[in-house]
Amino acid sequence: MSAAPVTTHLWLREETKPMEHRAALSPEVCKQLLAQGFEITVERSKERIFADSEYADAGCTLVEGGAWRNAPRDAIITGLKELPENDTTPLPHTHIMFAHCYKQQGGWKDVLSRFSEGNGLLYDLEFLTDDSGRRVAAFGFYAGFTGAAVGIDAWCHQQLNAGAKYPTIKAYPNEDVLIAETKAKLAQIGRVPRIMVMGALGRCGSGAVSYARKAGIPEENILQWDMAETAKGGPFPEIMDADIFVNCIYLSAKIPPFVTQELLDGERRLSVIVDVSCDTTNPFNPIPIYSVNTTFDNALLDIESANPKPLQLCSIDHLPTMLPREASNQFASDLLPTLLQLPARASAPVWTRAEKLFHDKIESMATTD
Repeated sequence: MSAAPVTTHLWLREETKPMEHRAALSPEVCKQLLAQGFEITVERSKERIFADSEYADAGCTLVEGGAWRNAPRDAIITGLKELPENDTTPLPHTHIMFAHCYKQQGGWKDVLSRFSEGNGLLYDLEFLTDDSGRRVAAFGFYAGFTGAAVGIDAWCHQQLNAGAKYPTIKAYPNEDVLIAETKAKLAQIGRVPRIMVMGALGRCGSGAVSYARKAGIPEENILQWDMAETAKGGPFPEIMDADIFVNCIYLSAKIPPFVTQELLDGERRLSVIVDVSCDTTNPFNPIPIYSVNTTFDNALLDIESANPKPLQLCSIDHLPTMLPREASNQFASDLLPTLLQLPARASAPVWTRAEKLFHDKIESMATTD
């Protein structure tokens, strides 16, 4: 008599990052996973864009937020953003999330040490890749989409409310409401900005370009740069000729900086930078003029310059939560085929690569100062 197949148990944890409304698993994707024999536990959340009842209706088991710490050891704890920094307890479970620790970001060893000490395992969502090296699921499009929205809105705020603090960013029920708000402000100003998108051919960059177009920015005012334009290496004085610079590149190695303090101190039209890539603490950050992430309630950082013209920078690392339902539905749908391979993850290439990378990073802690 053959043994019964082992059930794969996904445990969707409550997100604890402030203003995070997205989810790694949508109710619809949970319903499809349950139909394939998965067990799914969902922690209740008042912040998540999907109501708890939507998961219950899909057939998931609901538990209180934070209960993952005492979950069965075979449960795969699934989330989006990193765990609270003030928690240093060992992690014995397998986790699926964006851990932000594989590129030697600030505190990366502290994060990995928790897994090492607990004999846990991390499948980092950023590094779940197919055979061609492309990420199987990413929020890139909506990161760029909302990044451009914030950039244009910040520029509008500078024109309409010079010197006033930029208001807290809120989540929108859908993109149509966000676009209508941007158009109304541009109409009030009576002119449109010139926007430069770096990495325009990627997921993120295409999202930024898409928003600019939907907001009514004419093509001649959307400067699209990608690998061909950046091949000569930075810094790039051309950035100073735009009103808004949106950085959407995926950084995988050291490159010359895109902007320098010397450029900012000189003549420039530029007044808003949105660093969607948010490699803030990465030692190779190509925008080395700031060192902290901004937040939804303090979205813009004032950048000092010898040029008296104001310059503000946005470096929010979870911008897609401005449009949480659309962003979550797209991400979860893209991730679904890979999740369906979890029962065979010992041989499924996406998962075996991710596991090997985790162990490589654990080993690298001992040799990295």
